[in-house]
Amino acid sequence: MQSISRRTILAGMAALPVLAADEKIPAPKQKVAIFSKHLSFVKGDALAQAAADCGFDCVDLTVRKGGHVEPERVRQDLPPLAATIKRHGLDVPMITTDISDDATPYAEDILKTMAELGIRRYRWNGFKYENGRPFAAQLDALKPRVAKLAALNARYQATAMYHTHSGAGLVGAPIWDLYILLQDFDPNQVAVNYDVAHAAIEGGLGGWIDSFNITVPHLRGIAVKDFVWAKDAKGEWKTQWKPIGEGMVRFPQFFKMVSDAHFDGPLQIHFEYPLATPEEHYAAMKRDLRQLRAYMAQAGL
Repeated sequence: MQSISRRTILAGMAALPVLAADEKIPAPKQKVAIFSKHLSFVKGDALAQAAADCGFDCVDLTVRKGGHVEPERVRQDLPPLAATIKRHGLDVPMITTDISDDATPYAEDILKTMAELGIRRYRWNGFKYENGRPFAAQLDALKPRVAKLAALNARYQATAMYHTHSGAGLVGAPIWDLYILLQDFDPNQVAVNYDVAHAAIEGGLGGWIDSFNITVPHLRGIAVKDFVWAKDAKGEWKTQWKPIGEGMVRFPQFFKMVSDAHFDGPLQIHFEYPLATPEEHYAAMKRDLRQLRAYMAQAGL
């Protein structure tokens, strides 16, 4: 009875679905991808095996400098790696790239290879504001670059998803600026990869709710992780990454909104908090994935 009472209190405080060790979670309707950056210490078949063993449904592959596939070798290396992942029963619904616009080196090679493999979505590299220039004018100046990228994506039936980060001087951190930047473009060509933790950092009380709602028409991807605000050794407030459910992101509320938006993926999970060994990585991935699926099941996802 003590255990039940404690669970009830914790659930009431944090709306956190507490799981018994042997409790089974319904199979999710929405597939979950592991961002392959967090498995950078394994390659090829070992990458696919690790993702499958941890219980993921798919992989968001890094196709960028220092990633699992180097951009200049995308034609040679992405097809066999994607095939290896699929042999392990996993999908590759998206890739993460360094593409900023149509002039990015190897951009067309990447999109052509994606098209041949049936991969339709990729994470689009971000922009930064320049100090001393009006932000509105800078957004207007970016629109021709976005238009050219949208045209290239249309040619290969690909969708570029702009990942939202937090921090000063980053286009997309407020998220409302992405609405201004993208509102006149086809969301099947240029869209948003909404990172709920970064959105909560930027707008913890209600800003993340409003930014999600205005993003919905261009929402094509979601990234999840968790965080808290804490003081560092100098007494300054900083964000600290935490396991899913141990931070400030309101996952039950968020996934209800995701369900209401009829989101259909891809959904990626990130692991930014400190982990020292591969064994710690695997344990954290299984734990966070299990907790994430509990939240998703609550929302009917």
